[in-house]
Amino acid sequence: MRTVTLYGRPGCHLCDEARSVLERVRATHPFTLAEVDIEADDELFKRYLERIPVVALDGAELFELFVDEEALRTKLGGPPGDIPHGIGGDRRPPATH
Repeated sequence: MRTVTLYGRPGCHLCDEARSVLERVRATHPFTLAEVDIEADDELFKRYLERIPVVALDGAELFELFVDEEALRTKLGGPPGDIPHGIGGDRRPPATH
């Protein structure tokens, strides 16, 4: 299972908003959510203080300050049950002339 890491700190309202987005995405695209308090580590505090929340997927940073919900869904594999065009047929309605 993939891991999404949320770097933040207590009292950070942007971190709370990011967590809400992550939980919404996790409801349809399961992943392990790891939360890291940057105040617990001086190096992390220096690295992330002005950028939090920072969200990483499997160790690669994806977002800072906000989470792009649709981009995260895409990184995790798209909408559930979505069949990419060209695989299993084209799901677009027929063109009308």
